[in-house]
Amino acid sequence: MILFDKLTGTKYPDSRVAPRSAEEVRAALLALNGPDVPYRVRNALPAEKADLVAECGIRRVGVTLKTRMRLIPEKHEVRFLDERWENRSSGPANAQYGRGHAPTVYRQWETRQVPDGRRRKVETFRFDTREMTDPLRNVVLGAGWTWRGVFKL
Repeated sequence: MILFDKLTGTKYPDSRVAPRSAEEVRAALLALNGPDVPYRVRNALPAEKADLVAECGIRRVGVTLKTRMRLIPEKHEVRFLDERWENRSSGPANAQYGRGHAPTVYRQWETRQVPDGRRRKVETFRFDTREMTDPLRNVVLGAGWTWRGVFKL
């Protein structure tokens, strides 16, 4: 079971933390919204089959991330499904869709001349998907709930 938990990104809270109510967990997740975060947490639409959704669009690399979350109060767990849409070129033929726990780092590089006169590759952009999922997970674990990765909500 430990291997399956690792593959799905499931994490368990510290046993000393008393579970909070579902309303408190929902409020804490919605409170993550702010001007300094690259994502937005909102109530899910009925078609999304979830309670809350965290979204992040990274236009610079053509990636859209979405984490759908369903709160299961009787088990004190949040089931989550990560989804990614990547369109790195102008045509729809190269668009890719992926789902499930798969932390990724998106980077862009540029060749520049450094002070010693040589040309080197320099990283000009970096985004780690964990910048969105880690705060969500930490809020859930801090509330005494399990953060359970699933393949279908």
